Amino acid sequence: MNWKRASIAVLAAAPLIALFAYGFSRDPAEIPSPLPGHAAPNFTLTVFAPGDGPLMQPLGDTFRLGELVGKVVVVNFWASWCGPCRSEHATLSETARQYAGRPARFIGVLYNDSAASATQWIGEMGGQSYPALLDPGALTAIDYGVYGVPETFIVDATGRIAYKQVGPVSANILHQWIDSLLPNATAAGTVPRARVP
Repeated sequence: MNWKRASIAVLAAAPLIALFAYGFSRDPAEIPSPLPGHAAPNFTLTVFAPGDGPLMQPLGDTFRLGELVGKVVVVNFWASWCGPCRSEHATLSETARQYAGRPARFIGVLYNDSAASATQWIGEMGGQSYPALLDPGALTAIDYGVYGVPETFIVDATGRIAYKQVGPVSANILHQWIDSLLPNATAAGTVPRARVP
């Protein structure tokens, strides 16, 4: 009789043990996103930090993602209060400089922060090569499903999200994705292809 009870207990516990084993094999920081492969949510935001050098965009200018179809676009959500944003800042700024003059653009979208704090932070970090945009009410971040910062999205030349990075992005990942998408981007000054719905 005891062996029957033991067998029943083992059979009853097996699914629970399997569930725990599966849970322990997953990365709890990994948050799957439905966006890669789909059209990037369009946005129109205002430039509050123009950037430096050839990537500069005038302060107060309106930035429209939809106007960049035909180019690879790196969209980085960040904040001055974000510790991990510090570790990726120099990488993003330097990589943006390396792609200046090619059909690739970098933009930073401020997440739940003030322009004054962010501008001071950019100065403390030694500047930024690409423009930063205000996102009032974090509405663009909501459209992109941002859980926290930093999060980086790489948009291909057709306006679709090719890649999403949660946490600091590395130069290796940026180069790998941008280089793989550039052959489909149009040269500067040519008419971009129509957006794929």
